[in-house]
Amino acid sequence: MTTLSERISQSAFDGSRLRVVLLLDLHEGAQQDFLEAYEHLRNQVASVPGHITDQLCQSIENPSQWLITSEWESAPPFLAWVNSEEHVKMVQPLHGCVRDTRSLRFSVLRETSNIASLAPEPPKGRLQANPRVGDGVVRHALTFTVKPGSESMVAEILAGYTSPEAKVDDTTRLRRTSLFMHGNRVVRAVEVQGDLVAALRHISQQPEVRAVEEAINPYLEQDRDLSDPNSARVFFTRAALPAVHHVAAGGQQPDGIRRHALYYPAKEGCGMALARMLARQDELAADDPSCPVAGSTIFQRDDVVVRMVDLRIPVDSDPMLSLGVRGPRKTAVLRRLIDTDVAGGLSNDREIAHFLERADMALITDRRAPGA
Repeated sequence: MTTLSERISQSAFDGSRLRVVLLLDLHEGAQQDFLEAYEHLRNQVASVPGHITDQLCQSIENPSQWLITSEWESAPPFLAWVNSEEHVKMVQPLHGCVRDTRSLRFSVLRETSNIASLAPEPPKGRLQANPRVGDGVVRHALTFTVKPGSESMVAEILAGYTSPEAKVDDTTRLRRTSLFMHGNRVVRAVEVQGDLVAALRHISQQPEVRAVEEAINPYLEQDRDLSDPNSARVFFTRAALPAVHHVAAGGQQPDGIRRHALYYPAKEGCGMALARMLARQDELAADDPSCPVAGSTIFQRDDVVVRMVDLRIPVDSDPMLSLGVRGPRKTAVLRRLIDTDVAGGLSNDREIAHFLERADMALITDRRAPGA
């Protein structure tokens, strides 16, 4: 009998096969250009490590609606590819053909096959072991860098805007926006009840948000033109910082919890391994009812790793717990995965406390919608 964990949990690190569903609505007359771009794309995707198969489907009711499904051995290789600069360049030819897109990602939990038609070799990867309990909240972040020397001006702009309307539609609303800075890097984390894509579109259309985005444009290290849909799309694609793991105790969280974001300077090529290690540690913490970690979300893209953690205690009262490395030899593992030239040493309590102080990102604003 399958049992559900009491805690809220999502993870890209359970090792199960991944099904990706991409819904597309094409411009009229763009089918041939789309098919040519897809043929080129699928030949490249077939060589990506972890890719199993994909299908291109066209609606029998509306020929402008298309569906691409792909299967992967697990989530990490897909995330590594879809968040890469190679992928950004690879999908550029599709953008001129597509009016609207939506990407959905699912771990494979169960499958039923016709025994007589089974292939000689079973599919690669394993099934998700157990269903997880969700809270109806989607978590996502954006990150970008600003020109050195402009940090205080950007922080002032980002802290001073008027919050947009929380209600998006009857099923979607904004719950919380937490914005942090680490040096010249900005991280904006959002929590959405319902449809993330609808919420992000809603946010981008709000005049108060558009004014802020225009105000910070001169300070961005990566140029963008928000009046140009392609420029805006490329910027926000590169800025995406997906949530790869989230865990929290179920039920209503008590008052007195403080939110922190910690920036971990991963060594080149070690970002995903670092995120995976922190995820395992947070799973263990969630199993301990006495643990002062109320919840955590790990965001990772390439070697950018940010762990947003909700604590019932001051962040500096237990540095190893706050950093997610409490336990035998965990600091040694962390030391292998981070750039110690940036982070400093981790060989004693003083150095660990110093690393925590440097990793703790400056909170710019943390806004909750009424009732969230």
